[in-house]
Amino acid sequence: MKNREELIDMLLDLAFAEDIGDGDHTTLSTIPADAMGRSRLLIKAPGILSGVDVAIETLKRVYPSIKVETFIHDGAEVKPGDVAFIAEGPVRSLLVAERTLLNIMQRMSGVATMTRKYQDELKGLHTKVLDTRKTTPGMRILEKQGVKDGGGENHRMGLYDMILIKDNHIDFAGGIENAVKRAIDYCRKNGKNLKIEVEARSLDDVRKLSEMEGVDRIMFDNFTPEQTREAVKIVAGRKETESSGGITIDNLRQYGEAGVDYISVGALTHSVKGLDMSFKAC
Repeated sequence: MKNREELIDMLLDLAFAEDIGDGDHTTLSTIPADAMGRSRLLIKAPGILSGVDVAIETLKRVYPSIKVETFIHDGAEVKPGDVAFIAEGPVRSLLVAERTLLNIMQRMSGVATMTRKYQDELKGLHTKVLDTRKTTPGMRILEKQGVKDGGGENHRMGLYDMILIKDNHIDFAGGIENAVKRAIDYCRKNGKNLKIEVEARSLDDVRKLSEMEGVDRIMFDNFTPEQTREAVKIVAGRKETESSGGITIDNLRQYGEAGVDYISVGALTHSVKGLDMSFKAC
């Protein structure tokens, strides 16, 4: 299992490989090797900033001794005209890093901005918005950081850090009881200390799961707000609760007011518009 730094290194390797190839020939042909300069990260739309630290790592990958002065940090609200940071170093390095750092920061900031919009809809409630695994391949760790910067919480990072028994698992296993028992036995035999979440497709499923030992969280899949309210009453605080499926910004608060602990929203990462920004000479 790769750690955060290793995953970011792999991402940057791929990003530069697909962008630079055998060289940035425009920059190499127009900019002297000894030219020094400064570029600023300029915000061009309102939103929530995310990805500053990764942008700095991107710059240092091209030129390890680059100087960066940071003015705005991840998680902060930004507006057009704000300058997040200024980088100083060889002009060639600034130009080579430009598109990659912008691609990363625009995506992460778009995720953070979307997440803040959703979480703001739940103000005054204990409910937290969660991301899903519906992420851009290779960018999951960064998109999930964007969710955190936007005020949301991460669900599992991947298939390895939590057991989530969904409808297909239940059907292939021959029912909820079989699936849960096998998951508990698997964790015991393999020394895994993993939380177990199970998807419920009906109030009958909720009643079963609320009585089962070893189940940490129940996911109410495609329930209406009214069904969700009833399901929360059935669980009565014995397990964590989560709503998922068919939830939009327009009905989000209804689910929160039904009393669930979490609401998972795939749109936080799969339907995001990047936050507009540029990396300009100054």
